[in-house]
Amino acid sequence: MNWLTHGTLIPESLDSLPPWLDPVVSAVDGLEAKDLSRFTPTRGEGVHSAVLVLFGDQQDILIIERATNNRSHSGQPAFPGGRVEISDQSAIAAALREANEETGLDPRGVTPFAQLPDVLIPVSNYVVSPVLGWWHESSPVGPRDAEEVASVHRIPIADFINPDNRVQIRHPKGYRGDAFQVNQLLVWGFTAGLLSTLFELSGWSVPWDKDRVVAL
Repeated sequence: MNWLTHGTLIPESLDSLPPWLDPVVSAVDGLEAKDLSRFTPTRGEGVHSAVLVLFGDQQDILIIERATNNRSHSGQPAFPGGRVEISDQSAIAAALREANEETGLDPRGVTPFAQLPDVLIPVSNYVVSPVLGWWHESSPVGPRDAEEVASVHRIPIADFINPDNRVQIRHPKGYRGDAFQVNQLLVWGFTAGLLSTLFELSGWSVPWDKDRVVAL
């Protein structure tokens, strides 16, 4: 499989987006994999998965908290998503299907408008395709399976970029990276890294104290 190496827009979707998403569209068009991660997949490497980075009509982002007994990333806040199945026609289809299965989201209310470069998450050997979507028609969301998802959150973008809510996380294994303390959640790892990059490239990020370190 040849992995996507540059951000790709979906032209037929762009006219339906609200103007406040214009900076995101400009930022991700042609975005290179190295801008997202130093881990880029090669042919035959990793398990293909997809996540939905969903921008809501309340200028918010959909985040799930995985169940504590979840086999992968137990208890960790994340974007909705999971493995790309043979029945999925694309990474976009997989991201929408997984979001529906995890949160009850109605995919008919979502307009996918971009797919970002694929990145490798070495700890799980997953190759992740981030799909950006505009939630033009909100639907009720919540955990559909308590064994998989503990809670579902619509978190305002303003809360993410608030300097008071931004910290650096220090993992016991030595990993250090950007994180967010929002909605009584500690958002870290791949999810926080992708959000931080999107906010920075879109011009939404504001200065914050990177010396504030929280131990995981």
